[in-house]
Amino acid sequence: MSPRPYVLLSCAVSVDGYIDDASPDRLLLSNAADFDRVDEVRAQSDAILIGATTMRKDNPRLLVNSEARRARRVEQGLPPYPLKVTITATGDLDRNLKFWHHGGEKAIYCPDSTAPKLQANLGDLASVVGTGPTLSLPAMLDDLGSRGVRHLMVEGGSTVHTQFLTQDLADEIHLAIAPIFVGDSKAPRFVNDGVFPGGTAHRMKVAEVKSVGDVVLIRYLPKHSSGDSTS
Repeated sequence: MSPRPYVLLSCAVSVDGYIDDASPDRLLLSNAADFDRVDEVRAQSDAILIGATTMRKDNPRLLVNSEARRARRVEQGLPPYPLKVTITATGDLDRNLKFWHHGGEKAIYCPDSTAPKLQANLGDLASVVGTGPTLSLPAMLDDLGSRGVRHLMVEGGSTVHTQFLTQDLADEIHLAIAPIFVGDSKAPRFVNDGVFPGGTAHRMKVAEVKSVGDVVLIRYLPKHSSGDSTS
């Protein structure tokens, strides 16, 4: 069996832990320099994943925006864009979403029972892969590994990040902290309630902390312990 991809979760949050506000419009938490950093991480990835809720709410194209970075990928024998991936339990995804019509190859993972509905709706816009009776992230990672995906970047949303973390499937977290407060409990957070491996006794290792303009980027390694309760 091919190895599973290295899974990197990427998220921008407010100081009080929100990834958006409760308004209909998307809250832009990152600055220009941090958006460019994210574009570089995308260009270094074999696949990028977002959940169906994020697709419906934000309608992103999910691209490598830099022409130079796309050219570099081609020079390395890679397609200009990473594989774009989404997951859905219900299959309720509009075929007119921008995700399907920009970039390169797309794949969608779902329960076996949902696959016929998606295939009928999407046609040749994406590869539809059933993961068994339920939506299974481990099965998805196994399939991505068999497709040659070695690095998977996960860009949300809250439910997706929570699933990867509670199932101990995330190897790295990039948390960009914006210098603002949202202060609205109706707004979404980085993660939802869940049982996380090790609970509050597990202190993740910090791999890096740096400023990106007025944003602070912290790189965490969830599967490693800091080994220092005072750090």
